[in-house]
Amino acid sequence: MDEKDIRDANGEPAGTSYQGRHFAESKRLEPVFTDDAATEQPAQDATAPAEEAGRTDTSSLGDTDPALITVRHFETIDSSKGVQDARTSEKPRKRHAEPVIALLCVLAIVAIGVGTCWAWMSSVNNMMSLDQGEREEIEDALVDPESNQNSDAFYTLIIGSDSRNGEAARSDVIMLARVDASSGVVTFVSIPRDTMIYGESGGVEKINAAYNYGPASTVLVVSEFAGVPISHYVEVDFNGLKEVVDALGGVTVDIPEDITAGNGGMSFSAGEQRLNGEEALAYARERYNVSGGDFGRAQAQRQILEAIVREVLASGPLEIPGLVSELAKAVKTDLSLDKIVSYALELYGAENGLTVYSAAAPSYALNVDGISYVGTMYDEWQDMMRRMDAGLDPESTSSIPEEQANNEKLGAATNAASPRDYEDLLAQSPLTTDDVAH
Repeated sequence: MDEKDIRDANGEPAGTSYQGRHFAESKRLEPVFTDDAATEQPAQDATAPAEEAGRTDTSSLGDTDPALITVRHFETIDSSKGVQDARTSEKPRKRHAEPVIALLCVLAIVAIGVGTCWAWMSSVNNMMSLDQGEREEIEDALVDPESNQNSDAFYTLIIGSDSRNGEAARSDVIMLARVDASSGVVTFVSIPRDTMIYGESGGVEKINAAYNYGPASTVLVVSEFAGVPISHYVEVDFNGLKEVVDALGGVTVDIPEDITAGNGGMSFSAGEQRLNGEEALAYARERYNVSGGDFGRAQAQRQILEAIVREVLASGPLEIPGLVSELAKAVKTDLSLDKIVSYALELYGAENGLTVYSAAAPSYALNVDGISYVGTMYDEWQDMMRRMDAGLDPESTSSIPEEQANNEKLGAATNAASPRDYEDLLAQSPLTTDDVAH
């Protein structure tokens, strides 16, 4: 029998249609079969429950070939008027509470995480923060890095304080750092702690004496000696250095010569090696048994600092919180944690990678009236500062860009007290920065 031979009592073609019922809550389709071909069956009462109207007795099709039954899937109700939309008799289902509970749990976890992160950052900032009085004074001495319209680079003063056996802290390390985060260039220049200068009172003293008057005084003195504005201040405690290095799993340093134990308390063989915290501290303190004496120790200190910077930037994201916590115990600074992280990320993402330069202010040992000082090689110091400001290797002999060459303030050392005519003194000096092993 052809499909066209199946007709209802009105002579219209009959067929089996597929009616889909769509439930918004459960997103499922429930099939309802209606049989237009069963002409011998009485018409379905339109007022009958939808559940009964939705059932089909396939026996009413008799011997009809199943292959001739056409199943159609429509989003709308079939034209058959005898079927009531089952949706009109369905009771609304309750929305599931599980998604809401899950969302609340996620929000709670996020809130706890944010709260924990905020508490941790607040704790770190408190540990690194200077005393209120010192902070107010140093903010007046520091220069906003945004004020330099010609460059994104800025200068930071690093003071290494060391207190042992109950002694008062003193600035054994004075280091000027230039940071150009956008280009990935960091330069460290050591300034000998015994450098001869004119102090605030106008009298002659060693440059590290400024530390006795507070961080702000030290910033102003070094800024005048170097001829550059200083934007940030970092004070590092030697004892905390040990824990920082251990938290990093050690640092790699190339020691330029064999060293027998002296004031540092440890012996070292020349060559590249991995130092733990105790070893790094001993190496950074040694000045009796190294070439160049205090100048040699300054080089070791720069090596350790450079190694720490490289290790921190090479650390994985999961290691950073622990490292920052250890660093915070050993550091006092005007910088906030978010600012430090911002600079670190910029250095990490620099297009050409990280470049670190290191040098010492050209100096020589000088004795005046029985007091040991360090004199400044003025011409060499000015050239070094000009190259440093240009982002070049400060120890190189490369040409100095015109902008820096015309800047008379760079390296002017207007507060230095050693003789300006120093050639003869340099020739007679028992020790200079050129005597350091490399």
